[in-house]
Amino acid sequence: MQDLQQTIQMVFDYIRGIWIKKRYLIICSWLICPIGFVYVAKMPDVYRSEAQVYVDTRSMLAPILAGISIYNNPEQEVQMMARTLKSRANIEEIARESDLDITATTDAAYEGLINRLTNGIQLRTTGRQNIYTISFTDTRPDIARTVVQETLDIFVEGSLGGNRRGTDNASRFLDEQIAEYESRLTDAEQQRADFRRQHSDILPLKGTFHGNLVELNEQLGTTRLQIKEAEQQILSLEARLSGKQKASDGFAVRSGDETPVITTRFDSRILAQEEKLDALKLRFTDKHPDVIETQNLLNALIKSRDAEIKAYLEQDPNEDSSPILNQLNQEITLEISKLESAIASLKVRETNFISKIEDLRNKIDLVPQIEAEGIAKNRNYDIIKQKYEELLSRKEAADISERAAISSEELQFRIIKPPLVPTAPTGPERFMNYTVVLVLGFGVGIGIAFLMSQLTPILVRGQQLATITGFPVLGAVTHLDLDKIRRRNKLRMFLFILSSGAIVSMYAILVAADTMNIDLISKFKVML
Repeated sequence: MQDLQQTIQMVFDYIRGIWIKKRYLIICSWLICPIGFVYVAKMPDVYRSEAQVYVDTRSMLAPILAGISIYNNPEQEVQMMARTLKSRANIEEIARESDLDITATTDAAYEGLINRLTNGIQLRTTGRQNIYTISFTDTRPDIARTVVQETLDIFVEGSLGGNRRGTDNASRFLDEQIAEYESRLTDAEQQRADFRRQHSDILPLKGTFHGNLVELNEQLGTTRLQIKEAEQQILSLEARLSGKQKASDGFAVRSGDETPVITTRFDSRILAQEEKLDALKLRFTDKHPDVIETQNLLNALIKSRDAEIKAYLEQDPNEDSSPILNQLNQEITLEISKLESAIASLKVRETNFISKIEDLRNKIDLVPQIEAEGIAKNRNYDIIKQKYEELLSRKEAADISERAAISSEELQFRIIKPPLVPTAPTGPERFMNYTVVLVLGFGVGIGIAFLMSQLTPILVRGQQLATITGFPVLGAVTHLDLDKIRRRNKLRMFLFILSSGAIVSMYAILVAADTMNIDLISKFKVML
């Protein structure tokens, strides 16, 4: 508690010291405030012009052309244009279009103009609403409006024209690349054709060399197997024809003491009908229509077979020239002739396969190098062809995108607030500047008064003397001419109040004039 009281007492001591040195406060306030007030009052008025534009990035063609054309995100394009709006090229164009470059007669003045435009042009966005605000402040209202209008034109035309320029550049680049790859593809095709023509005896039209060799060996084996099969069939037919089965005929009838076994052309059909009849009887009775029909057909077949066997048994055994036997011999002879012709063709084919296999085996040492070279040429051709087809696909997508962009613009600009010539100044903030000058003047004076009170301290209490000397203070004696001191202090108080009041009055008058847009400097000059 005692420390707090000492701290409070120390603060009051500092305040008394500043009060005693208040003449420094008066001097500083009169040195700083009037000069500052005049400077702020003489600051030229500035005018601010602004424009608001809404960018509609919605497009009905985007979902329709998804995967077909090259789609550029319009929001990213607008954001990129907003970031590059204050590039030097755009700033120089704004200076030319607004005729500000005429006022710059030197390089330094021109650089200053460019820097002023770069720092003065403001582009702000409200976020997701795609509303952009362009503003510029200048001492001349018409210049402020002109600069904002030119900036708005560049922003709109740059966003629309940038996409078209990008599309044109992309189309031009694709055309150049397509022409180059088309030339390279033609050269690769010619080289591959020349290579195949040069090594046509080694390079197969399909597959690889070793694959063709294996295939020829398999075809040779198949051909030889077919020859053996045909030869066996000939031997079998010749045996039947030459008498190895002399007692046989077309019905496979064996003679001699054995019981003749006769096979007719009805046997297989009879067997099939018997199996069918057995299956039907497992399911139906003997009176079922299907059973009756099958039984009648079976009886007819058995009757026909018995009639044929009877006719065969009644003929003369010594007659070799029976119609049935002669027909069978003719058929066997004809079949033998067909098989011999087939064997001759197969042997020619066998010889051809053997010749090809021998030819391939003689060239087998040259194959790896030639095949490797051919694979390299084919790989180069395939890569060039793939890139060429990709470029054609991209070119078609770029054409569709360009036609879509022409038929319907992806970006729609709507001017919400056009730039106008401002009628009232928007700056400078004189009220704030007057306040800063006032605070600065009194603040510097208080600081200097405090510093002087510490450099040349004045004792206002006996305790201060005890603290400095280390001796106790037993009593205090007042001044003999106390009334004179009081009158002098009152005069100093009056002067301080008068000085401070004059400064504050000046501040109040200037603030009121600024609020009512009264140019005191001009009126004062007129009065003079």
